[in-house]
Amino acid sequence: MFKNFWYAVEFSQDVVAGKPMKVKLLGQQLVIYRKGSDNSVVAMSDLCVHRGAALSDGEVKGDCVTCPYHGWEYEPDGAVSKIPAHPDKPIPRKARVDSYPTVEKYGFVWIFMGDLPEEERPPMPDWSLIDDTVNYRAVRGSFLWKSNYERILENGVDVAHTPFVHGGVFGNPEKPEVADYDVEETDWSCKISVTLHPPASKGMWGLINPNKKQSLKERPPVKVSNTWWLPNMILLEVDTPMGAMKIYDVNIPIDEETTLVKFVALRAFFKGAWADADAKRRVFKVLYEDQVIVDGIRPELLPFDLASELHVKSDYNAVLFRRRRQELIDMGWSVEGNTIVGEGPARVEARVIPSPARKLVPELASAWNFKEVRSRQILEGRAPQMMTTAEREAIDAETAAAANKK
Repeated sequence: MFKNFWYAVEFSQDVVAGKPMKVKLLGQQLVIYRKGSDNSVVAMSDLCVHRGAALSDGEVKGDCVTCPYHGWEYEPDGAVSKIPAHPDKPIPRKARVDSYPTVEKYGFVWIFMGDLPEEERPPMPDWSLIDDTVNYRAVRGSFLWKSNYERILENGVDVAHTPFVHGGVFGNPEKPEVADYDVEETDWSCKISVTLHPPASKGMWGLINPNKKQSLKERPPVKVSNTWWLPNMILLEVDTPMGAMKIYDVNIPIDEETTLVKFVALRAFFKGAWADADAKRRVFKVLYEDQVIVDGIRPELLPFDLASELHVKSDYNAVLFRRRRQELIDMGWSVEGNTIVGEGPARVEARVIPSPARKLVPELASAWNFKEVRSRQILEGRAPQMMTTAEREAIDAETAAAANKK
């Protein structure tokens, strides 16, 4: 899992004024709430610096959120402004938690989880079509997986699995070949466009499909595009005979083994509300079919070594994703180093990712009780594939040298 990215964590319409909401992202508990003054969204660490209580169980007072344990009031920037037990005493310098930048865009609340200054942050994808209510009708939904988000993302952009996992929906077992495809790459994304030969449509869609009476050989192919954006976003585009269909989804990494998918599915046909339930049902059908496969994949976490699994031509976008994620590890963007570990054999972990204020306000450098730490226990226990490329190469060299001595 990686810091220093914008993460869409919740639908804007579900963040209600006056009510703090608990969100878990990258293994860290967050509280999000709307300010009373302007209704904008605040996101901060859901971990009171006093005794670790969850701020999301407290109340919103104006622009502040209060701790349910001792009533400490936190300003939107994470600083404590009131300690009821000692109203006449100065507020300790370390009475603050991390507060993270937020943006509401494309119907989502986005949080920047990291400490990069604004000009150095990776861009958000352009999902402006979600806001086009004239040409598209949208349905939204959520789907909880007990799987790693990277396995889910790779499945979502895999062009060769549809005839076998989604046969009868939009994959055709009679035509499993993956033709030559077009590739569009940026530093943060990869789009692959292919032509598929879907089976005849069924149900309501089949009734008006202009190609419903044609045989497979006569039926024109359909253009399908899969796009991923680092670290966790997908767009599936299908040019159906009835019109365009686009499914945007964010694979929210709650932790290494739990993922919450939130999707917005657009269609340029059947734009009446009467078709919403059927459109949503079709998305969930695909998700359930994928879940059966992804939940059974071993190892559960995506290997870091490209040679650990076999790749073929149709896996190009997945291979590129794995290469880019290794670059992020080498840049130090993995959240592994931001974990606070309890003592004793029953290790209990919490995660606090540094926010921009830690770099932007140098005079606060020593004012963080939850420091950025790399736990000794984690360092000793982590697997070699979790190391950076340089660390792995050093270990490989030492191993080879030892073998040569023997």
